[in-house]
Amino acid sequence: MNKNANPNKIDELIAGYFSQGLSGQELNELREWLAASGENKEYFRQMQEVWFSSIGADNAFRCDKERAFQRFLARTAIASETTETAKPRFRLYFSRVAAAAAVLLVFSGVSYWMGANRIKESLVAGVSVEAPRGSRTKLYLPDGTLVWLNAGSTITYTQDFGVKNRNITFEGEAYFEVTKNERNPFVVKTPDLSVHVLGTKFNFRNYADEDEACVTLLEGKVNVFGNLDEKKEYLLNPDQQVVYDKEAAKARITSVKAQNASAWTEGVIFFDEERLPDIVRELERLYNVNIELTDRQLHNYRFYGNFIRTEQTIQEVLDVFVSTGKLDYRINGKEIRLFSK
Repeated sequence: MNKNANPNKIDELIAGYFSQGLSGQELNELREWLAASGENKEYFRQMQEVWFSSIGADNAFRCDKERAFQRFLARTAIASETTETAKPRFRLYFSRVAAAAAVLLVFSGVSYWMGANRIKESLVAGVSVEAPRGSRTKLYLPDGTLVWLNAGSTITYTQDFGVKNRNITFEGEAYFEVTKNERNPFVVKTPDLSVHVLGTKFNFRNYADEDEACVTLLEGKVNVFGNLDEKKEYLLNPDQQVVYDKEAAKARITSVKAQNASAWTEGVIFFDEERLPDIVRELERLYNVNIELTDRQLHNYRFYGNFIRTEQTIQEVLDVFVSTGKLDYRINGKEIRLFSK
């Protein structure tokens, strides 16, 4: 990576920024380096994620300096091995400096707050995490909240997340295990629905190309608001789901087996009498393929199915549908065409 500055000096500034802080001159120097290129900003963002996820994932790591340090080392190593711009030299130096800082932060009892408070400087605008088609992504937010992102999903939050607010924006499907904080509610915003919680487990699905958005509660309580009518509030209890019709701007609450809604986090694909067009969109995201429905009649079919993404190929899934005698398919690479029988 061309850092446009002395590499050792930049690594020292980044490590200092996350730990003991920087002088005014050092902070200006780091800002100038960040403004020099998008590559520099991405490098900084990656190291920020490694740092805060290593000390902020859960209380156990905050009160055990050795485990916190080992987690940080492990995550830094992974980042260096999987990112061309993250050189081993940086990993060794940054780990060394961060180790001392981690000890101070952990023993302070306010490790996350101290680090996050500095982020209010807003050196980088925000953080976005994406799960591309054909994949799932697991991450910890800086407050310790666990998030699973399903294929084709994106989550975005600001650098001061957890300091003044815990607001995120989101598109796609995600499962949340929210760290409880009664003084700082956790808010998930999408174009159609917003969810407000204190600490709970829930699944939120709102893809832009789907007609409905839904929130399913596994544990605790959530308040769901329709964005077109903020006075409209839906309170969910465990094993309840709110389904929002985007076109009609109306919602309904139903009783469900909530575990089914989050089964995808374990690689399970579950269809419960769903329309074929909806199933097709899901399969396209999960297997990174393009599927064409060649017959209008196919839009009326509904199917029930339970598959394991890591064990069954797209061909094997389609073969199950073919066994119903309603359709057939042809595959050419990633292009698939479905025909009615």
